[in-house]
Amino acid sequence: MGRDVEETNRRMLRVRDAMDRDYAQPLDVPALARIAHVSQAHFTRTFRATFGETPHRYLQRRRVERAMFLLRETDRSVTDICYEVGFGSPATFSRTFHEIVGRPPRTYRKEAPRAAGAVPTCFTKAWTRPST
Repeated sequence: MGRDVEETNRRMLRVRDAMDRDYAQPLDVPALARIAHVSQAHFTRTFRATFGETPHRYLQRRRVERAMFLLRETDRSVTDICYEVGFGSPATFSRTFHEIVGRPPRTYRKEAPRAAGAVPTCFTKAWTRPST
């Protein structure tokens, strides 16, 4: 692997780490491209080539993963969870959640068992991770 590829991978990992850490914040392509120190168009192409999905879809999936946990483990309203994980409207949240998980948030909450501590967190995360 050449130095250019390694540097590109490092930059993309830096951006993905920022997205994982700040998923609830308003993150857009210009801000993410600045983190990677590349142009917006180059950033979007490179991120997709590196991780197999667009930055926007990755961020949506991370937000939905966090929402899945909150729906399973808390009694907070779907609307509160929607805003906490970074979505701007409950309609967008419900539509995106349904696209990624395969069912609406309220249905997911009814059907998803709570992890009572008997199952290691890593297994719960792997079992409940949405597939896209």
